[in-house]
Amino acid sequence: MILDYETLKFVWWLLVGVLLVGFAIMDGMDMGVGALLPFLGKNDGERRVIINTVGPHWDGNQVWFITAGGAIFAAWPAVYAASFSGFYFAMLLVLFALFLRPVGFDYRSKLESPKWRNNWDWGLMVGGVVPSLVFGVAFGNLLQGVPFSYDDLMRPWYSGSFFGLLNPFALLAGVVSLSMIVLHGATFLQLRTEQVIAERAKKAVTILGLVFIASFALAGIWLAFGIDGYQIVSDRPHDALPNPIGKDVVAAAGAWLSNYREYPITIAAPVLGFAAAILTILFSRAGRAGWAFFSSSLVQAGTIFTAGVSMFPFVMPSSTNPSNSLTLWDASSSHLTLNVMFIAAVIFVPIIIAYTWWTFAKMWRVVTVAEIDAQSHSAY
Repeated sequence: MILDYETLKFVWWLLVGVLLVGFAIMDGMDMGVGALLPFLGKNDGERRVIINTVGPHWDGNQVWFITAGGAIFAAWPAVYAASFSGFYFAMLLVLFALFLRPVGFDYRSKLESPKWRNNWDWGLMVGGVVPSLVFGVAFGNLLQGVPFSYDDLMRPWYSGSFFGLLNPFALLAGVVSLSMIVLHGATFLQLRTEQVIAERAKKAVTILGLVFIASFALAGIWLAFGIDGYQIVSDRPHDALPNPIGKDVVAAAGAWLSNYREYPITIAAPVLGFAAAILTILFSRAGRAGWAFFSSSLVQAGTIFTAGVSMFPFVMPSSTNPSNSLTLWDASSSHLTLNVMFIAAVIFVPIIIAYTWWTFAKMWRVVTVAEIDAQSHSAY
């Protein structure tokens, strides 16, 4: 199975988007549950119920995170190299926060000490909130352009700082990301827990859904009228292959809306984000937790593809020298690499999906305090 080079580059843009959506749905569910743990669980038994809703699945869901990161590295090595220059400390912050999740799950209930367990509960909350927030901040900075450029030896140089990443628009994008992921976790808890916790989760769904809708709308307005986008102005932009500096790019007001004007079908991505969020609230309030979870999954897809469609074909724009921006056309791996990866993805992504479905089908149940008390030494 051999596709032409240009088609493969576009296919991998789609596949990376799919993997990021899979990560947001599966691992985001775990992070959302962790973020809500200290607030929806009022005592040790209830908190153990919350933890055990994701206990059998959280480590398997990490596959989506690893696969998405590996796909970005393999498909766009230039992006991976440049992003480590700019986002190194942010990535370390995410990594250290994620450390709290496996040790928190495994060690939290090993001791009876209330202080010990409470500290791990807050650690699991940090492990859910920090990555969710930082991922959104990263997208917010990408949409504004990252201050990097290439020297004469094609080495990427970053001229920004860690605190420069924490600008107002990026923090707003972080709120969008955090609210959509924690919303997803709340719908899962409403679906998988008994009445008392489920009722608290239902209230959280409404609040988080409204926060998401407001922040997503504000971010869209800000992006349309307050932030310059990027646009390739070369006569034949694909001729930039495989040289990231072989094109002409300009920053222009409203450029991030150009794809919506040129391809009206792409408006489906933000519409899906808004519509799914509204449906999530309505389904949750009606007690249809399964449909609420499904629609909150669509929120993740709509939001991520809105960012992708807005930036297309850019992957990492440069605010220092726009012509050094990285796109899916000029930052990709070789034709052979993309083709081998495509064959592997066709084989293994369905296997991952099938395995994930099978594990949830086999272990699906409403987790109760009585069950945790009966299995006190084996449950998380």
